[in-house]
Formats: sequence, structure tokens, C-alpha cells
Amino acid sequence: MPSCRKSRLRLRESNRMPGMDSLPVYVEAPARLHLGFLDLEGSLGRQFGSLGLTLDGITTRIVARRNNCVEVLGDSTGRVQGIAEKFLAAKGLTEGCQIEVLDQIPAHSGLGSGTQLSLAVGTAISRLCSLECTPQDIAETLDRGARSGVGIGAFQQGGFLLDAGKGVPDSVPPIVSRLRFPSAWRVVLFIDSTLRGLHGNDESTSFASLPSFSPETAAYLCHLVLMQILPAVFERDLEAFSKGISGLQRCIGDHFASAQGGRYTSRAVSEAIEYTESLGIEGVGQSSWGPMGFAFVDSEIQGHALLRDLRTRFAANEGLQFKIVSGKNTGAVVLQQDRIPVSKAVES
Repeated sequence: MPSCRKSRLRLRESNRMPGMDSLPVYVEAPARLHLGFLDLEGSLGRQFGSLGLTLDGITTRIVARRNNCVEVLGDSTGRVQGIAEKFLAAKGLTEGCQIEVLDQIPAHSGLGSGTQLSLAVGTAISRLCSLECTPQDIAETLDRGARSGVGIGAFQQGGFLLDAGKGVPDSVPPIVSRLRFPSAWRVVLFIDSTLRGLHGNDESTSFASLPSFSPETAAYLCHLVLMQILPAVFERDLEAFSKGISGLQRCIGDHFASAQGGRYTSRAVSEAIEYTESLGIEGVGQSSWGPMGFAFVDSEIQGHALLRDLRTRFAANEGLQFKIVSGKNTGAVVLQQDRIPVSKAVES
């Protein structure tokens, strides 16, 4: 278990000044897309390895204050209280805190809500108690990052991320590539509000029941990522990027089909993806266990055109919604001050 030291030195953050420990701590943590694993067997000694993108406009936002006990205001009180109490106990802290939940990433939708909430709470408590904890420290303390380091990378630095998988038991998979995602590109999200993706014990059971993952498949996916997807992001080549993402998604989706009922968890999202492909858009897929689906487009104009088409085509399905977002090339916002920032408006 990682330990955090009581800070005797001035912290590096530019907004931190002496005597600030009593001020509220504001944390805004971004959602992420998990685009797929590379090697589920780990035949070379490292298991999983994953690709992901930090998203702008969908966040978990909390404010933490000093308190004589653990108190939670807002949504998900039980979940947040459990995270806070676990972190405080692990660090041997007797202080309490009040945590106000201002906004949350939708739970179990494929956007990494659990990791971002845990990192936000752990970071806020660390700041209040003058601890020097990295996101990796906090993730290990709160049992996050068991298979993927993408969510932790999204919190820490944002961007388009590749982690190297798990090589040492209980360690967080390290981020080995971080690229700036093209600012002009947009992501259209397909949201099935009637379903929740696999999580918890069901997720662990499903992983254990998956068929074997051949070294040849792992080699193909690693080749695809290194020689097509990453260069395409660097060179802002959406066509090559989309072909690579579609290839990765087909392979991973079919491998997980026995656990999630098909290539995609949601039938409604699957139909929306098929329709999007019929329009000639290739970069489509599902984030993590879903049900969140996505499509990459080259501009906001194309994104809104696709949004209109999808909303017209699937108007009868009230549980299926669509949203445009962009990539985010920075990580979480952490501030310690009296004034709580107002959440910025997002694209729709």
C-alpha cells in the first residue's frame, strides 16, 4: 500500500499558499473513452494494455471541506462516503471531511465514472490533509486501475493515451504514450440511458469466462495501434485513425461478445452504429463495457450534421440520446480557494 507523507514543503501547485489547508478543495475530473485492450493473456509478461481518449464537457465535480466527520452532500452519498472512509483509514487519518457532489459522470456507462470519482475524492482529501499523493498512489489505495491505466492518465494529464498493461501485480499500468488529440475533431456519443455496463463482481466474472486471446490477435492489435492509430493522431489523419479504431473495435467487440450479448452491449446503440457506418463514417465503436457508443468525425460541422441525422432516424427511441464532445488535452482541475468555479457550458 503506498504511503503519503505529511507535507513539510510548499506544494508545487501555483494556487497553493501558506494557510490554505482550511479552504475548500474543488476537483473537476474528466470522463474518458476506453477504446480497447491489446493483450488479454499477457503471453510476454504484461497483461491488458489499453487505448483511450480523455473527453471534454463530461465531468465529475466535487468540493471538499474540513469537517469533524465524513459527510456527503448531493448524489451517490453511500458510494462517496465509502471512498472517503476507505482513503482516510488507509492513511491513518482521524480528520473528517464534508464532500459536496456537484456533478457526476454517468455511472456504469463506459465513461470511467468510478475511477474519476475515486481520484477526485482521494485528491481532495489529500490536499485538505497536506498529503503528497500522486494519482497512482490514490488509485492503488482505492483499488482502481486493476486492468487499465487510461482513466488515471486522463485524470493526471488528459489527451490520447496508451498504457503498457500490468507487469507487476497490484501496480497501476503506466502510460507510455500521450498524444494531443486534434482540436478540430469531434466525438458523437450514442447514449442508451436504459442500460448499465457490466461492473463489480459481474465484470470480474465475465473477464474470467472469456475465451482465450491468441498471441496472433495481440500482435495484430499492437501492430494496428503502433503503426496506424498513434501515427494517425500525431499526423491528424482521421481516415487512417478511423480505420484503425474500427479494426480494434471489431476484434475486441467480437471477443467480448459472449459476455455482453454481441459486439455491442446495447441493441439500440448497435443499430445507431450500423446506421452511422452506412453514411460512410468508419471510426465507430463502444467504450469499455458500454453501453456508450461513439463515432469520430473531422469537425464540429460534420458532428452536428450526424447528430441531426441520428436524432431524426431514432426519434422514436426515447432511451437513445446523442451528444457531441471534443477531446481534452489536459487532466483534472484541482483548486483550493473560497470561490467555486462555475461549470462551463458543453456542446450538445
